[in-house]
Amino acid sequence: MTTPIPARSTATKRITLLVVCVTTAMLMLDIAVVNTALPSIAVDLDAGGSSLQWVIDAYTLALATAVLGAGSWADRRGRRRAFVIGLVWFTGASLLCALAPTIWFLDLARAVQVIGGAVLFACSLALLADVFDRGPARASALAAYGATIGGAFAVGPLVGGLLTELLDWRAIFFVNVPIGLVTLLLTLRWVPESRDPRPRAADVPGQLLAAAGLAAFVLAVLRGHEIGWSDAQPVIAFVLAVGALVAFVAHEMRTADPMLPPHLLANRAFAGAQVAAFAISASLFAVFVYTTLYLQNVLLLSPVQAGLVYLPATVAMFVVAGATAKLDRVVPTRVSLSCSLALVAVGLLMMTVAEADSSKYVLLPGLVVACAAAGVFNPVMSGIVLGESTAAHSGLAAGINDAFRQTGIAVGVAVLGVFLPAESLLPGGSPQDFVSGLQGALVAAAFVAALGTVVCAVCLRPRPQTAPVFGDAESDTVEFPAVTG
Repeated sequence: MTTPIPARSTATKRITLLVVCVTTAMLMLDIAVVNTALPSIAVDLDAGGSSLQWVIDAYTLALATAVLGAGSWADRRGRRRAFVIGLVWFTGASLLCALAPTIWFLDLARAVQVIGGAVLFACSLALLADVFDRGPARASALAAYGATIGGAFAVGPLVGGLLTELLDWRAIFFVNVPIGLVTLLLTLRWVPESRDPRPRAADVPGQLLAAAGLAAFVLAVLRGHEIGWSDAQPVIAFVLAVGALVAFVAHEMRTADPMLPPHLLANRAFAGAQVAAFAISASLFAVFVYTTLYLQNVLLLSPVQAGLVYLPATVAMFVVAGATAKLDRVVPTRVSLSCSLALVAVGLLMMTVAEADSSKYVLLPGLVVACAAAGVFNPVMSGIVLGESTAAHSGLAAGINDAFRQTGIAVGVAVLGVFLPAESLLPGGSPQDFVSGLQGALVAAAFVAALGTVVCAVCLRPRPQTAPVFGDAESDTVEFPAVTG
């Protein structure tokens, strides 16, 4: 039996949703705003191509590996308490990023910052699950949450452009300080506490093995692209990555309280949802890094002008995500997720028409199609994550989903970057080389999204049986609603 959700006041629900959405927007913006600021950071801190990619990957990679442990930790210690700690940590680390004297200090500060971000991500869906019972109210809340994820990422280049052009690239981190303080006060006053009555123990070895494996893989890709795939550094990094990830799988299958419970994959809908989350992140959200560099370094747009190119797509994403709460009641989950990923693939292919002398609007049609599709994807995905878990274990479920999302971005940024010559990533690089590489990266990203489409179509077929996923306070199994298809 699932634990019943206590009655919450309307004010508590609204302010909890506000806090979650504002905090999530801050976290997603912290990935996206950096995209626009990368050329300015490169000049100011004398950064090379791979070190610039690490500005993105140091954040998303650390987030992917930390968020799994953060979810179960929040379930044990209390989600509100964990959320407060995450806010304080993230806000303080943002200040360190803003004061970074070198590119490697910035990379390290980003990795520190993301520990707080991992806690916030892991708690967000759990806090919503605690105050919104299943039904129309939760569907509307998840639509707002989904719109925040996609919209903040899409509007990030504009926000980053405004801050970078009008102030300085350091402002993209300074702005987190007042936002963090305001949301901290609202959390302390309005957000209720919740926790798992039967919490899982910490899985420290699993955390370390996952972090080592993913970091070594991204390092191998970045160094192999920069200095050559036969060099000792990328080869050793690949070997370490494979060894650590194999050890991680073996450990998770043996330990009593794994951070990624293997039996989760027995739930076809939950497992398929994670693959889909990885696919959209590794394709659409990862490629934003390179389309933003294209707008600034090839088409020579200012940071603000580059950000404005994304604005119509951002509006489309918000509008579509807002309508998804009603759409989800009449369109099967399988159809909505599969079609949204298919449209992401179409939108990415539409962007391959970009050339070195194209109009600044050349990417816009494809961006609108892909972002509108993402507007459907995000809230439906959040609904699956909560629908396939109990309230008691919602922190762990949210952490798993965010881990797949952020791993997708980190791996996608690294792998798609292989298509572009390292020297073309910096201001002054060859525009034609960059464009040729970008076209290849867009095709590869579309292929990843198309694979995600197939996974959704197969894994989200209707199933009448029950599946053991997360135990509740009284049982180790729980009956889940069948995924409609």
